[in-house]
Amino acid sequence: MKAIIVTDQAAGTAGMKLADRPEPQGLGSLDGANYGDVVVRVRASGFTGDELAWPSTWVDRLGRDRTPSIPGHEVAGVVTSLSYGTTGFSVGQRVFGLTDWTRDGSLAEYVAVEARNLAPLPADIDFTVGAALVMPGLTAWQGLFEHGRLQSGQTVLIHGAAGVVGSMASQLAREAGAYVIGTGRTAGRQTALDFGAHEFVDLESDSLEDVGAVDLVFDVLGGDIAKRSAGIIRHGGTLVTIAGPTDARPTGGLTIDFIVVPDRAQLTELAERVKSGRLRTYIGNIANLDDAVAAFNTAKPTKGKTIIRIGP
Repeated sequence: MKAIIVTDQAAGTAGMKLADRPEPQGLGSLDGANYGDVVVRVRASGFTGDELAWPSTWVDRLGRDRTPSIPGHEVAGVVTSLSYGTTGFSVGQRVFGLTDWTRDGSLAEYVAVEARNLAPLPADIDFTVGAALVMPGLTAWQGLFEHGRLQSGQTVLIHGAAGVVGSMASQLAREAGAYVIGTGRTAGRQTALDFGAHEFVDLESDSLEDVGAVDLVFDVLGGDIAKRSAGIIRHGGTLVTIAGPTDARPTGGLTIDFIVVPDRAQLTELAERVKSGRLRTYIGNIANLDDAVAAFNTAKPTKGKTIIRIGP
């Protein structure tokens, strides 16, 4: 099969290349499926910009080198085979979900995925939309509702509201009955408002401290912004971040740093919202597998998520 591989961590996306790799197929084989896996014919794949810096891209769960590795962890496609112990899916079924961090990923024509990491993809949702929904949708859902305990009537401040995660979080928070304040650069104002923010704070010209008290901050930036954000959270409120550990703490409240995890029930909830028009993804560019390396190395970063379409 064709796949994008990486072999040199220092090279970053410039070190990506298109290559031939064995298809995952035999249960227990070196490149095959494990107990409880399904093999998916990939129709669309997503790539997260910083995943080449993750140790799991380069080593397996035992710390052993696993290069050349196939990146990409967001997948939408069709089940082509099931391994022993796999239930809940059938051959030919459309699925989408999150692949394991320490195994070959979805920038390939086929990928073996733990069945529990996948959910059915409704027939009226395009594969590209399904792939673009996975990481941003799960991250936003878990940050707002699992870790942030967001409730109707609360005020949430969402950093990076014009980004792929922030735009998803803004929509989910607004639908849940929260008042949404988005932040970002000047150029992102209209995008943030279009995706559901009630108001926008320009971090290049406005004062974050003038926002007033909020119940929850959803942070994707970290650093000084996270520390300043803790100061505007009401007593007992929560700072949720995906930017890594921080010593920022809201008064009387919690700071939660988390890493997104697969969740079939949450994926199903997200898909239902897309079907009903209550939620939309932010796709900036769609390329095919042959052009994937160029798409990830574009001179000017694309607004929105880049999705790689594989096959017809």
